[in-house]
Amino acid sequence: MTKIAVIGGTGKEGKGLALRWANAGHEIIIGSRDAERAAIAANELNTTLGKINVSGLSNAEAAQAADLVVLSVPYEAHAATLDMIVAGTQGKILIDVTAPLDPENKKKTLRVPEGSAAQASQLRLGSNVRVVAAFQNISYTHLSDLHEALGCDVLVCGNDKDAKKQVIELAKAAGMAAFDAGPIENAVVAEGLTAVLININIAFKIKNAGIRITGVP
Repeated sequence: MTKIAVIGGTGKEGKGLALRWANAGHEIIIGSRDAERAAIAANELNTTLGKINVSGLSNAEAAQAADLVVLSVPYEAHAATLDMIVAGTQGKILIDVTAPLDPENKKKTLRVPEGSAAQASQLRLGSNVRVVAAFQNISYTHLSDLHEALGCDVLVCGNDKDAKKQVIELAKAAGMAAFDAGPIENAVVAEGLTAVLININIAFKIKNAGIRITGVP
């Protein structure tokens, strides 16, 4: 089993992923700017699961203690959070779940100077970190119900094939099908789909629009 730090794990998306992976038997460390908030979120998940395999630490401590790091924060906190975890992510895989939504209007995607949030992570953390973009298009309402069949697929973008394979396996452990969607440059497409799905949710008065890949044998 893998020791996974979920940075931003007190938020809805991060907590949902943490719940799914903890349920699958992985050891989870919730990371937050406030270690006390992280500990509270970890206790909530342990209570839900009926077992203790989730703990809470500050962002920097969580990244340092983990084998693999997941970044799930709002885009406006993205750069500052990367600065907190840069030392702890060296030599590891970082899964970037960030979607660069306009904080004033989450129905729109912001233009990222580096191309995508994932590419910004790669540049900020350096070549010793294998950045993979994934999980931007999964609704937290799906993730938070362990009895629900997700029915959503995950696009996985990155430049390291082995890292992508590991992320695809983690998606399977959480109950999702995942597909290698090419190099990290393609992350801009997956990240942009988040705003598309938000618009669909609003139009149909739902909370859980997702994507499915068809035609794959």
